[in-house]
Amino acid sequence: MTSPSAPTRTRIKICGLTREADVDAAVEAGADAIGFVLYQKSPRAVTLERAAELASRLPPFVTPVLLFVNEDASAVMASLARVRGAIAQFHGEETSGQCEESTGPERFRYMRAARIPMGAAGAGFDLVKYASDYSHAQAILLDAHVEGYGGGGKAFDWSLLPPAVDAHLVLSGGLTPANVSDGIRILRTRCKTLSVDVSSGVEIDGPGNKGLKDAGKIRQFVTAVRAADASFSS
Repeated sequence: MTSPSAPTRTRIKICGLTREADVDAAVEAGADAIGFVLYQKSPRAVTLERAAELASRLPPFVTPVLLFVNEDASAVMASLARVRGAIAQFHGEETSGQCEESTGPERFRYMRAARIPMGAAGAGFDLVKYASDYSHAQAILLDAHVEGYGGGGKAFDWSLLPPAVDAHLVLSGGLTPANVSDGIRILRTRCKTLSVDVSSGVEIDGPGNKGLKDAGKIRQFVTAVRAADASFSS
């Protein structure tokens, strides 16, 4: 777990990007990773070709992440090979074995999404066991369990998670510039390291704008994360 004296820097992923301007805005704001949804039933989905095109804009040390849901292993491997430096993010019902098959023996890195039940039921989710089951994952991404897969923009009860998880965690689901500092405060000391992942919380307001990001909201989100980090270091 993170010690109180350890340097604190929360990594930031902006997910569900579909436009060049949004990729550039996320990079300019200081994002560490950019997510592209390859699940075609998602309103934020892009084709592999489009993901590769957008990822080609990324400078060194900004990581492209490809989101999959119950995808064929060969398709996952081909996608990761197509987008240089990409990490896989599995959001479906993939077992540990399927994740390993889809990324090859230590060839590609991956994150595994844990879908945490909403409300009091979240206390019954055994995150310690889940992290152990997916011990080869680079990180466990925490998202709310909603109908469908990902992108629900709902937050689960962070306080119900275990006090100590031997894994790198990525907090997702319903994050916004207004609440991300609370999530960091609650979870920072409960895991090896904590990162955050936002999608709907930095999108343009109004119906029909899923996948269209607001550069101002992205900047506000990053500013809120950095402020939370500073509060741990002071």
